[in-house]
Amino acid sequence: MSETTVDILLVGGGVMSATLGLLLKQLEPSLKIMMVEKLDQVALESSDGWNNAGTGHAGYCELNYTPLNANGEVDINRALAINSAFETSLQFWSHLVKTKVIASPKDFINPTPHASFVWGEENVEFLRQRHAALSAHHLFADMEFTEDSAVLKEWMPLVMAKRHTKEKMAATRVAYGSDIDFGALTRHMVNTLQTSDGFELLTGHQVDTFRHKHNHRWEIRIEDIKSGKKKKVNAGFVFLGAGGGALPLLQKSRIHEGKGYGGFPVSGQWLVCQNPEIIGQHFAKVYGKAPLGAPPMSVPHLDTRIINGKRALLFGPYAGFTTKFLKTGSILDLISSVKTGNLKSMFKAGLHNRDLTKYLVGEVFQTHKERVNALRHFLPQAKESDWVLANAGQRVQIIKNCDQKGGKLEFGTEIVAAKDGSLAALLGASPGASTSVEAMIQVIERCFSSKLSEGWQARLKEMIPSYGESLIEDKALLKKVRKQTLKTLQLSGS
Repeated sequence: MSETTVDILLVGGGVMSATLGLLLKQLEPSLKIMMVEKLDQVALESSDGWNNAGTGHAGYCELNYTPLNANGEVDINRALAINSAFETSLQFWSHLVKTKVIASPKDFINPTPHASFVWGEENVEFLRQRHAALSAHHLFADMEFTEDSAVLKEWMPLVMAKRHTKEKMAATRVAYGSDIDFGALTRHMVNTLQTSDGFELLTGHQVDTFRHKHNHRWEIRIEDIKSGKKKKVNAGFVFLGAGGGALPLLQKSRIHEGKGYGGFPVSGQWLVCQNPEIIGQHFAKVYGKAPLGAPPMSVPHLDTRIINGKRALLFGPYAGFTTKFLKTGSILDLISSVKTGNLKSMFKAGLHNRDLTKYLVGEVFQTHKERVNALRHFLPQAKESDWVLANAGQRVQIIKNCDQKGGKLEFGTEIVAAKDGSLAALLGASPGASTSVEAMIQVIERCFSSKLSEGWQARLKEMIPSYGESLIEDKALLKKVRKQTLKTLQLSGS
């Protein structure tokens, strides 16, 4: 059995691993890095353009990021954190464009206004309060609000066509929102890594076993799926960025910090428009309010998409339940993830989320007519014949221990890292890829802290001008970096 020694082993060929690999290579070009991907190509699971919303999640349009608190007030803290994190991503992507790692920003990102659209007196009042709270902060100062039907028709003509204008409606909009093809972005980053010395990509391979050595290194056995041949990889650091596959891999590693974690898989589907005339009439990401009991990933939205350079129009996602952790996974994934250490948390989380499970099962058995009826809340004139159903990506939400409830289901992302910094895993879903740069910087800070004082901090500052400072607190800094990123990424005319 052959053996290879590397500094960094990246498990999974998605946007997270690609981002971390490229960051590390830019910080220290001499690092020897190996990326292992189970499928035949990178970016085919969660990062693929058809498997995610493609929204540059900045909190502009996603109403679930601004819930009402116990006092009935709009809580904007999560929206501020997500917006700030997205600005970090924009800065790094701008660096990639400036340094010609990516030839043109239009290869992966396109300006697409972000809008929230609601109807009904209660929802309109919520949106008005949300706008007032958000626009008072410099991160959201450019957000517009309107109840004027003429303005609404200008912002979203397809949505407003054949709609009763007497109905109480309102919308907010940020004109410089974005649509992102994370699959294209990932492939650009991996292609760049492949041109650098000391990088190896192994597709069609999977991790078989982990063994943690006493010198803080890992001995990983990797299997070629087609031939069955195995090889050993001796790695100083391992990152598990395999989407829904990260949890089973974390369990295989047996690090203490990973105990108690479980996963709740949620599938998704889109209605995809087949009528070019309709596609051409809509240019925005229009988000509404999620149905009662729905998970955050099921917030309905009518999306303009640019996937592999071609414009598309999608509505959804329609959530569903499956026991697979990956789109290409096994129906035994959920059962096999239940271990002694997480049995209690998964059981308790299941008890506390029975309504969610019931909702997801109901979504699975919807007919095409029922799905199109949901679309008609956004598009009153929608015809069943213009839309077809397509499977979106698979997400695994985090289940973890909770002192009060015994087990807690969380909708977000979390980094789990070994105490010695030799291994880290990214669990969870939304906002996911949009905040990938900040998430991977957190991995670097937690697992390579000694390197930061040896020059990495200064290099990070070159790539990400706001690094080490708060865009939430520093209005002048935000104005400066946003002006630069919007110009470099061609997201506005300024």
